[in-house]
Amino acid sequence: MDEPTSSIDVFSQNQILELLKKLKGGFNLTYILISHDLSVVKSMADKIAIMYLGKVVEYGPAKEVFKNPVHPYTNALFKAIPNADTKDINSIIALEGDVPSAINIPSGCRFHTRCPVALEICHKKEPPIIKLSEEHEAVCFLLEKSKKKKKKERIYHEKINF
Repeated sequence: MDEPTSSIDVFSQNQILELLKKLKGGFNLTYILISHDLSVVKSMADKIAIMYLGKVVEYGPAKEVFKNPVHPYTNALFKAIPNADTKDINSIIALEGDVPSAINIPSGCRFHTRCPVALEICHKKEPPIIKLSEEHEAVCFLLEKSKKKKKKERIYHEKINF
């Protein structure tokens, strides 16, 4: 389903979403839901794939990704949407930088032209897929560095705590 509740009033949106949930449970259905409305995604999805310029940058169980977004784009996307829980307006992120053309995709990481934490390597190479848990993964060189650092720290602690 592509944007099943766009351009519909909130009352009708809720009715449609409740019907879809009821059908999903009653008939053991699986939906592929495409939406820019993160509240719809959060209420409907078991798993979520965040895409940037046609490439998945983060994937995993929806609850885990919403609770712990790790890719810089996912973080920015989630923080760009104000909600009732947002106490500090300064915590909302507005992405800066050049929005690349979908026809002329940049080399390296597709997000590097707008990424607030881009490394030099991001401009040259596509980042690897980093497995964060059994089902949660993302593509980012910072995650690779962080994972290597944690592994080194774990090995160090194992050696000194033998």
